[in-house]
Amino acid sequence: MRYRKLGNSGLKVSEIALGGWLTFGNAVEDEAAREIIATAFDLGINFFDTANVYAQGKCEEFLGGALASRPRSSYVLATKVFFPMGEGPNDRGLSRKHIHEQCEASLARLNMEYIDLYQCHRYDEETPLEETVRAMDDLIRRGLILYWGFSEWTASQIRRCVDICRAGGYAMPISSQPQYNLLARGIERAVIPVCTESGIGQIVWSPLAQGLLTGKYKPGESLPSDSRAADPKQNYFIKAKAQDRDLLARIALIAPLAASAGITIGQLALAWILRREEISACIVGVSKSAQLVENCRAAKAIVDPVTFARLDELFAN
Repeated sequence: MRYRKLGNSGLKVSEIALGGWLTFGNAVEDEAAREIIATAFDLGINFFDTANVYAQGKCEEFLGGALASRPRSSYVLATKVFFPMGEGPNDRGLSRKHIHEQCEASLARLNMEYIDLYQCHRYDEETPLEETVRAMDDLIRRGLILYWGFSEWTASQIRRCVDICRAGGYAMPISSQPQYNLLARGIERAVIPVCTESGIGQIVWSPLAQGLLTGKYKPGESLPSDSRAADPKQNYFIKAKAQDRDLLARIALIAPLAASAGITIGQLALAWILRREEISACIVGVSKSAQLVENCRAAKAIVDPVTFARLDELFAN
């Protein structure tokens, strides 16, 4: 495993990170999930990502228990705040009240004294951005979080945030967590450039488009019984795409390129992302240890730049 600095910070994270969205505390039984965590450490993964809203706190609870026996210095734990965690008017968003209350709640579920990376899960149009920034700065000053970041913010929102931090002397965000893969390349135009200018690293989610970019789904064929698309606990974002013949036929064009590189389709899709130095880590979600082992091999893949250029052409924005 190789490690990269997260933005301009001194924090080093594994190129492959393990996420718990839709899996831990939900679709994957705890025993299998603990085996996945053990495999992650064996592979050199030190970066784990969750959110308070994943399985309504159960993902955090599972990770807290699974990591309890590990030295706190041996891993980097990221979680998030924004989405509703209750029925009250203040049980959502990025107000100072909600951020502080949910940070305390996440720490309790994780059974940890601090969170390494606390992220704004989305942008809050109803809360002044300076209030959110100051709340994150307060948590850092209190030692409850070490760094902060955001997920799915636009370039203009990021610029405003950076300007506020610089003007007020507040802690700067160090990470952006956007969706990025061969099928979703929108961040290349503006988000990556503005983040690079500001020293903010990218932690990308859904690098394999929830499994579409592994080649497991074939045009005109039934969904594999053990796939995410066939699992009602985790298929609501992918089932339709996994049955889109035109999309699957397009993805099939990756197969000969991967074969020529001596790697799998999924490994090539991950290597294509990791070719960019602006990317600090790819967050993968797995239901089996074997999938994690395969994904991690992408970090060591040696791919001809011509192959990457061909992928750029096939999946142009």
